[in-house]
Amino acid sequence: MNETDFTSENAYQNESSYLNALAYINGYYMLVGQTDPGENDLGFSDSGQSEFFRQWINLNEMSCDALKCVWGDSYLSELQNNSWSSTNDACVAVYTRAVKAIALVNEFLLQTEDDKIRSRGQEKILQTIAGYRAEARFHRALFFYILMDEFGNPPFPMPENIGGDNPEQIQRADLFKWLEEELLDLVSDESAMPEKGAVPYPRPTKGSCWALLSRMYLNAEVYTGTARWEDCKKASKKVIDMGYKIHTPYADLFRQDNSESGAAEEEFIFAVAYDRVSTQSWGGSTTFNSASLNEDANKAIGAEFGFSKVNAENWAGYHVPAAYVEFFNLQEVEWNNSSNTFGYNRQTSDQRAFFTNLGCTETFSPSSQATGWLCWKWHGLNHDGSYAHDESTAGNWKLSSTDMPVFRLAEMYLNYAEADARMNNGTVTDGLAKGYVKELRERAGVSASTPAIITTDWFLEERAREFMWEGHRRVDLIRFGKFTSSDFPWAYKGGIENGSAQLSDHLKIYPLISSDLSVNKNLKQNPGYEQSK
Repeated sequence: MNETDFTSENAYQNESSYLNALAYINGYYMLVGQTDPGENDLGFSDSGQSEFFRQWINLNEMSCDALKCVWGDSYLSELQNNSWSSTNDACVAVYTRAVKAIALVNEFLLQTEDDKIRSRGQEKILQTIAGYRAEARFHRALFFYILMDEFGNPPFPMPENIGGDNPEQIQRADLFKWLEEELLDLVSDESAMPEKGAVPYPRPTKGSCWALLSRMYLNAEVYTGTARWEDCKKASKKVIDMGYKIHTPYADLFRQDNSESGAAEEEFIFAVAYDRVSTQSWGGSTTFNSASLNEDANKAIGAEFGFSKVNAENWAGYHVPAAYVEFFNLQEVEWNNSSNTFGYNRQTSDQRAFFTNLGCTETFSPSSQATGWLCWKWHGLNHDGSYAHDESTAGNWKLSSTDMPVFRLAEMYLNYAEADARMNNGTVTDGLAKGYVKELRERAGVSASTPAIITTDWFLEERAREFMWEGHRRVDLIRFGKFTSSDFPWAYKGGIENGSAQLSDHLKIYPLISSDLSVNKNLKQNPGYEQSK
């Protein structure tokens, strides 16, 4: 008997074995199937680059104006030049791992049907397993949502496909309808989905389901052609009323001990939990820590951000174009070597700005490390300023333990407010919506500069400031009609240095990957990618 093979009926001997299977599903956002150093189940040369969450962020930030890279990897160049194909590594990683995760959930649901629980003589844990099944269904819904958002018309594998025929393809609007019904069932009074606080952070709860519905409704016009602004407000309010809190200061949300300090548990509605000891990965927050280091930063501020000045991982890759930095209204950024502190001089006091161009030119170039701006939203310090990375403690100190948010309360605030503006001729009128904006702006230290009349267009820049590198940018630009428009340039958009390109609308979704098209004849490539097989 292989007790780690959760597709085997023999694995389910007691309640803890079911929880172990659920934990495996929960961890699939960061798992890379690695057996030996450098090896992974997708055949990537770099295991860290095969991680789901890392590449999901890349698809949503590097294809836009927020994130650029100078490593020269072909798949990254394709993303930042908007020239990807069906073999792009980021597309392959996100698509394949999402489909695999859905298959894991489907198998778990088969193995946890009531009749099977009874056949094992485990009737006493039926109610507990019902809750586990609900959590698993949320994970399946989230992976399906990501496939819908990124790939439009993905395969639709369900439990009956296991060991049988290839799954059929589902159209985007139909998948939206299925997801809505699934999530509304999970939040119903009859559902076994845990309430907020009933399971340990960061396991999903009814709040997670409502948060996903809020995001779906905000973008419903993109997915289905029909706006759902009132439903977005209602779903957002459901989460807001559950008792989550806007944590202050903002920076603590992205510190190494964000789960221990209480910051994440207060504001994160669902998150991917990283730990340098128990969930080691070169993806996730480790990527954002190390990829923002260059040699000059390593020497001057490595220790300030919790890294050894000598031994810090120095990937020197991720950069922010100057136009995106301008959203934060920075006047200048200075490094004070004498006091070894990271200092800002700002036109405003926006506490969400974490930038330096130390050793770099402001203008980004994909061929130079000394280019663009570096971002320190994620780094190596705890909330009290102590160094989290300690070579004397167990675990790989070069890895990050910062949990990464998927949904947080701030998103619900801005979803509610933007939906209100769109319902009222482009201006926020709801008193609650104004209050939510005020609370976020006060935390950021910029409430004085909040416009007296908040219009729909204002939210695009505010979301850029609030959710930088959290995976929101692509869908935000699409919702606002900016992603393909030549009127909204960014560095190397369409491969043009000044980013003045008019992109084809087919780029609003990614292609189905060629390896799946070759084995599943039920699938038809997304329009515009027909030659990309």
